[in-house]
Amino acid sequence: MRARWAASPGVALMGPDAPSHVGAWARAAERAGLGSAWIIEDYFHPGAYALAAAAAAVTERLAIGLGVVNPYTRHPALLAMETAALAGIAPGRVVLGLGSSNRRWIEAQMGIPFKAPLGGLRESVGIVRRLLAGERVTARGEVFALDDVELDWRPPGTVPVLLGVKGPRALRLAGEIADGVLCSVLASPEHVRRVRQTAGAGRPDFAVLAYVAVAIDEDGARARASVRPLLARYLGALHGQSILLDAGLGPDRTRPFREALGRGARAADLVDDAIIDALAVAGTPEHCRRQLARWAAAGLDAPIAVLPSEGDLTEHIARYAETAGPAWKEQG
Repeated sequence: MRARWAASPGVALMGPDAPSHVGAWARAAERAGLGSAWIIEDYFHPGAYALAAAAAAVTERLAIGLGVVNPYTRHPALLAMETAALAGIAPGRVVLGLGSSNRRWIEAQMGIPFKAPLGGLRESVGIVRRLLAGERVTARGEVFALDDVELDWRPPGTVPVLLGVKGPRALRLAGEIADGVLCSVLASPEHVRRVRQTAGAGRPDFAVLAYVAVAIDEDGARARASVRPLLARYLGALHGQSILLDAGLGPDRTRPFREALGRGARAADLVDDAIIDALAVAGTPEHCRRQLARWAAAGLDAPIAVLPSEGDLTEHIARYAETAGPAWKEQG
């Protein structure tokens, strides 16, 4: 039987106000019956492990996902230490998402060599798994090295490891070494199908989760307007990548968003209804239930909602759970 975090809707807890509110948000997510809360670590925003620990400390059933952290700013040994500590706070409730981040943040802005991203991911997953299993590890890889390292304390049980990856080679790696994939914002049902076919082929227990921009309101137009700025920003950031090609959005369609991002200009007005329906779940409750059915049919195990930043997030969480919970259960 699938773990609840891999079969029930979850929510992303993020933003500049997260340190002040993450406890209340996590309690709201658990109270609403969601399966998981995920901490997105974008640089240079609030750090994932501190927020995850705060969320874990005030909840009892909610799975706490790290989605995602990377092995460059935290050596795999440190990742294992931090993850073990978090799993001690929330036994059996921690899911570790690993990704390689990107060259601009890691190398250009922090001066850390961004060497062999896929090779580094492979090495880090192996090191973290072995340390969390209680092994004493000596390793010499292309990117990371350890000499006679053992955690002073290891958590009981195992911590699932998901990869936050998008491209074909990275998805094949995830299918080989991970327990699942955590798809980026702007994943479409078509992208989920590719992930399922590429990474999850032949693995019935392989988990596929996705960050999905979600806005639910009886005023459907207001809900759709609220996701446009987020979609515009990510369309600029991910311009030309395969995740957008999966949704039928080629470079010619997304280039204006990249150009606007480069100028620091807003491009929300360029996000039309077709883009919203391709990449988000936004509108009236009934419309959103139909949209969620598309994601379920594509093979998504659980949507992780990126909710509007405007207004009270606890209210958005309750509305999302009220709509998505029954709808997802109905999809089986």
